[in-house]
Amino acid sequence: MSKFWSEFVHHLEPYVPGEQPKMARLVKLNTNENPYPPPPSVMQAIADATNDALRLYPDPDATALKEAIARHHGISSAQVFLGNGSDEVLAHLFMCFFRQPKPLLFPDISYSFYKVYCGLYDIDYRAVPLREDFSLALADYDANNGGIIFPNPNAPTGRLLPLADIQALLERNTETLVVVDEAYIDFGGESAIALVDRYPNLLVVQTLSKSRSLAGLRIGFAVGQAPLIEGLERIKNSFNSYPLDRLAIAAGVASFEDQAAFEDNCRRIIDSRESLVQALTQRGFSVLPSAANFVFATHAGHEGEALASALREQGVIVRHFKTPARIAPYLRISIGTEEQNEALLAALDQAL
Repeated sequence: MSKFWSEFVHHLEPYVPGEQPKMARLVKLNTNENPYPPPPSVMQAIADATNDALRLYPDPDATALKEAIARHHGISSAQVFLGNGSDEVLAHLFMCFFRQPKPLLFPDISYSFYKVYCGLYDIDYRAVPLREDFSLALADYDANNGGIIFPNPNAPTGRLLPLADIQALLERNTETLVVVDEAYIDFGGESAIALVDRYPNLLVVQTLSKSRSLAGLRIGFAVGQAPLIEGLERIKNSFNSYPLDRLAIAAGVASFEDQAAFEDNCRRIIDSRESLVQALTQRGFSVLPSAANFVFATHAGHEGEALASALREQGVIVRHFKTPARIAPYLRISIGTEEQNEALLAALDQAL
């Protein structure tokens, strides 16, 4: 604490990221990182971009990456906005669209950065409770609002909404922005990007951190109709005109050009997820349906915090949330490699 802080800093409640421990020989299943490295084509693109041009600023529009994303999704590059990770994209859109006289709506159990951004930008909000089974029912969002945002699949639960439910919400909610945060969509869902051309109030946010193994490069993007993107560009260029460096742009382009590697990576994680769900169920866990690269599980005979501590003692780290109390019994477990998942199960057998 410093006497030089602005007054509002004292009242901020910052986001708490998943632990990035320095311990050696650790099975790290707490931050939903991809357990597999980027494909050789992406690594080669980074190597090729590591040259004398690093002394020059990157393209502020990252045009090549916008065009690669547009080709992949069958849209125009004018419908793509890029940021330094999807967190920065979210931060810009909160500032751009959600400073409204009516409250922003989002799930009460969801990505906790939403509440943080509301505090940072002085945005009124209302957290809409998930149903008893942790499902997100969009009928609960038929209320007066200054915008709606939710992850699909949701985090930390992993539950997926069908695209038809999102389309029905857009048909009902036509006067305010709807943001679908799709950080995990590639692990089992259908992207709402398919709806963007039909709904001018839809913005879809994605990241290359999860399914494309590039969390270390920080690449996120949003897709929407051109007027929405224009607003985001105004915010970006009032904050940082160069959010993506040359290596990130090169890696992102190569990632979207290597479709086979991307699909194989996702398939391996989906298969591992289903195997892990089966193994956890056999050990007495209840596991929520997941379309993400993690599972949300609880055991009736053991507290979540105690299990997380017992796993940590054996060198396996998973994520445990103490609040809200409703999810305290649960562990969020990232999907690892086959060897990591086996180590998790062995440690659970000891803990149980």
